[in-house]
Amino acid sequence: MVKTVRSAAAAPAAGARAAPDAAPDAAAGAGAPVAAPRRARPLPPSERRAALIAATLPLIRQHGADVSTRQIAEAAGVAEGTIFRVFPDKESLIGEAISSAFDPVSAVAQLRGIDLSLPLEDRLTEAVQLLHARVAAVVALMMALRHRPPASGGGHDDRREQDGLVDRAVVALIEPDRAQLRVPPVEAARLLRFLTVASAMPWLNEGKPLRPRQIVATVLDGIRKREEP
Repeated sequence: MVKTVRSAAAAPAAGARAAPDAAPDAAAGAGAPVAAPRRARPLPPSERRAALIAATLPLIRQHGADVSTRQIAEAAGVAEGTIFRVFPDKESLIGEAISSAFDPVSAVAQLRGIDLSLPLEDRLTEAVQLLHARVAAVVALMMALRHRPPASGGGHDDRREQDGLVDRAVVALIEPDRAQLRVPPVEAARLLRFLTVASAMPWLNEGKPLRPRQIVATVLDGIRKREEP
């Protein structure tokens, strides 16, 4: 009787499963480390809060109150759970984002950075550009939220105080040339703010907002002293 001899190479080891022909590189890559997803670097709580607010504001303008915490987390480059370690819920985050849009600190700092050696028209044109951008951003936010009121604590008195901070920064820009004007600098600042705010309102400007230099020229032509004939 002739015994059949099987090649050792052809016979798989007991209990072993034959590797599929279509995956020759699987074994080679089995031990390769898998790259972990990139995460935002650790930040102190105050900086993390500010970063989340900064990521949330443009999303509110795009999605309104329907923005999800997942969208916010992706924009901020953090895990979704990170949001709830900083804010108790989405509403709290949205509320603080709205409050930050009304906060005048950044606008006041920019106004104070305008070069006082520039001519009055140029100083005020820069100021109006800054103020118009700020008002337009707030208006877009309110429209996205369907005119939802500001977050708790943002009452009429608070907004008046915020406007006062901005007005005083504009007054400081006008003060060096007060001798040219027929009204006090504080009145000139108030007129500039009123016209700038009105120009930024879509329901008032008919889609044609005034240019900053137009606003400045309109105000100065009305309040500047004229030479007697």
